[in-house]
Amino acid sequence: MSTAVAGKGLEGVVAANSGICWIDGEAGILSYRGIDIHELAEHSCFEETTYLLWNGMLPNELALREFTAQLALSRSLDQRVIDLVRSFPTAATPMEVLRTAVSALSFYDADEKDNSHDANVRKSYNLTAQIAMIVAIYDRLRKGKEIVAPDRSLSHAGNFLWMLTGEEPSETATRTLDIALILHADHELNASTFAARVIAATLSDIHSAITGAIGALKGPLHGGANEGVMRLLLTIDKEGADPVEYVRNMLAARQKISGFGHRVYKTEDPRATHLRKMSEQLGNDSGNPKWYNMSRSIELFINKEKKLNANVDFYSASTYATLGIDIDLYTPIFAVSRIAGWAAHVIEQLDDNRLIRPRAEYIGPPYPTHWVPVEERL
Repeated sequence: MSTAVAGKGLEGVVAANSGICWIDGEAGILSYRGIDIHELAEHSCFEETTYLLWNGMLPNELALREFTAQLALSRSLDQRVIDLVRSFPTAATPMEVLRTAVSALSFYDADEKDNSHDANVRKSYNLTAQIAMIVAIYDRLRKGKEIVAPDRSLSHAGNFLWMLTGEEPSETATRTLDIALILHADHELNASTFAARVIAATLSDIHSAITGAIGALKGPLHGGANEGVMRLLLTIDKEGADPVEYVRNMLAARQKISGFGHRVYKTEDPRATHLRKMSEQLGNDSGNPKWYNMSRSIELFINKEKKLNANVDFYSASTYATLGIDIDLYTPIFAVSRIAGWAAHVIEQLDDNRLIRPRAEYIGPPYPTHWVPVEERL
């Protein structure tokens, strides 16, 4: 029997040392490598933030240009992967497609058998570029549209929107998605990141680790809450209901409202602060503030009635909807961003590796419980 009992779901348990991400749930602080998320959302870009996560420092001007260029050059998929994606049923969910396609990427990566630090960094460039491509390509294929070739002159966010829509994105749309990618890039030992580190710790390859992370993200208790938020908004809009009254009735019926509360934060999720502003600005700029206005009404009501704060998922829903992104792409876009953090954690794990092997508190029948012949069993 162990002497210390972990909280259910490992709540409150420190399972690793990491220099990547620091969260103060009581104060509502999120930082990457010690830099507050508010500063990064205000001043940085996804490429610079990814460099920070992987290298532990902000790049100088030359390093940022080289990193951005290398990430753009990595926008390439083996035709056999594209053919594989093309063969998937159009009824498959984008997360199922992404999980399966990422696993197949290892077949065509020149560094697949090399688990060194440098090789994993090279593979991380590829994975970061390729995950975004896979999401965009499958969305177009399932709609019967032609695949859009990547544009290496665009930023990571801009190229994703270009490949998704076939139209050059506006500066506002590009910057909005860029900030959303920054905000979602890492979040310490969440379920998908922990899954990736557990797999990496066995000395399996990075593609296996990222595939496992995507599998964890696919679960509705981790990813997908923003999809639930948007479906709620669409239902309210379709029924012509008052948002506050609709949600009041949901609470009375003890139904869950997606997008509120957080396992770590005891105050407002700092990522929600930026997404609220982005949702409002994007709605006003597009002349379609409906989704933001509905969201704000619901947020104020829930905060007053239940003392719960909006989390990162709540306003990402209205933000993505105003950008014209389909609901079932919300969680894959999470992966388009979180690959930056997943890769950082896999690299960090392997740089100072030890197999992750926790214990369980045994609560079964007492020892010794003996085997009995089948004819003597009740």
